[in-house]
Amino acid sequence: MPTPFANEPVLEMRRAPVRARLGQALDHVDAELPVRVPIWIGDDRREGDGLQSTDPGAPDRVVAQAATATDADVDAAVAQARQGRLGWGAAPAPERAAALIAAAAWLRERRLEIAALEVRECAKPWPEADADVCEAIDFLEYYARAAVELGHGRQLLQMPGERNELRYVPRGVVAVISPWNFPLAIPCGMTSAALATGNAVILKPAEQSPALAYRLVQALRAGGVPPGVISLLPGEGDAGAALVRHPGVHAVAFTGSLAVGREIIATAAQLTDGQRHFKPVVAELGGKNCVIVAADADLDEAVPAIVGSAFHYAGQKCSAASRVLVHEAIADRLLERLAGAVRTLVVGQAQTLGIDVPPVIEHAAQERVNRYAELAAREGRIVASADAPEGDGWFCPATLATDLPSGSAVLGEEIFGPVLAVQPVATVEQACDVVDELAYALTGGLFTRDPGIVRRVRERSPVGNLYVNRGITGAMVGRQPFGGNRLSGTGLKAGGPDYLLQFVEQRAVSENTMRHGLEA
Repeated sequence: MPTPFANEPVLEMRRAPVRARLGQALDHVDAELPVRVPIWIGDDRREGDGLQSTDPGAPDRVVAQAATATDADVDAAVAQARQGRLGWGAAPAPERAAALIAAAAWLRERRLEIAALEVRECAKPWPEADADVCEAIDFLEYYARAAVELGHGRQLLQMPGERNELRYVPRGVVAVISPWNFPLAIPCGMTSAALATGNAVILKPAEQSPALAYRLVQALRAGGVPPGVISLLPGEGDAGAALVRHPGVHAVAFTGSLAVGREIIATAAQLTDGQRHFKPVVAELGGKNCVIVAADADLDEAVPAIVGSAFHYAGQKCSAASRVLVHEAIADRLLERLAGAVRTLVVGQAQTLGIDVPPVIEHAAQERVNRYAELAAREGRIVASADAPEGDGWFCPATLATDLPSGSAVLGEEIFGPVLAVQPVATVEQACDVVDELAYALTGGLFTRDPGIVRRVRERSPVGNLYVNRGITGAMVGRQPFGGNRLSGTGLKAGGPDYLLQFVEQRAVSENTMRHGLEA
């Protein structure tokens, strides 16, 4: 690789020229809507209108018209991938890496328009949308370099008279089933990891965000990934289920809900006719993320970090803060300051610079979040809220609750929306007990000035990512490898040095180099 990896810098949106370019990009995207998203298998494209994505802030605005994949499309995509993977998997790792780096350049040239499409299709506010594009670029650049390093194999112990080598080879065909909340970065991370290691990929995106997945596939093909190696299958959940159970699929990468993840893991474990391999599942499944606030915490630091982690992008991040466990000695002070901060949050349209809480993704999500907020009001006390605007759009108020009973669903279930619960605890150890009782173990936070408390919480915390004296969202590729434990997921951390290992098989060769005569 020509240069060491470095994270793509985000835009400085306080600058007037940058803001003007954002507006121009949004105007350009709006003029091109709706995006026509095809089923794209090899060189064959089939358009349709069986699936629509709409703007969560203006549900009457159609963002994309997509074809809907059938079982026959799944069969065709797998057949294409099984052929395409042969040449791609045999290509040198630097050649595959060059294609990913070229795809990153394609995204970089179009980052404003792609971010604008995220503003429309998923109601991501500008800073979140731009960061998502940057993260996708990071995944391409990082995994390209990692694949070249992996291609060198690993050093083994050598003895006189023998030669030992360990190689990593692609698994074959990887089904990628991606979510809508990071509609470019997450599918890009899973897809680029599989491609970098020589696999063929069939991408089935979330039905809420087919247009962003289409842009990803365009970038990869423009970068030089052969058409037979990357296919796009927009559709509903049945298309993803057909991919998971197909005997020609060798591995599955999924990000989404626990319920769907359990189904995928169970289905992938079943052998079907003609299948000669087990299917590993790389799954990231969400969390119920707690922030512990010790008695000595700096509240000037803790309050904005907690509020940002809980309410930015309407809490629609698997890593978002959902529960605060605060030492009882400072609980009232923290609650008062959090309430003041929540009341100042701006709930509004994603394209408006300066808003904090955009609409949630769809009507069903709005209903679900409102049910949890109503439950919090019945079982406990609503301390503060930031009201949603009138009119169209799937808006939910930002809600801060407390005094909830220990068995409340608000405290134990993933809400995936702008609801934050605060719970006093007698000690940091009690807070650790609460965290340890949860089934999820994705992210967690700690605010304290005491290095001893940091050590104790670090030793006790089961979460995959623990953040100390900072927000608990916004993991950066190469800096904070991301992924959870327990029911928060399986596999190795995305954006880290081991992630590619999930998409390869190890093969060891040991050769006797002692020659006993020559062949006639």
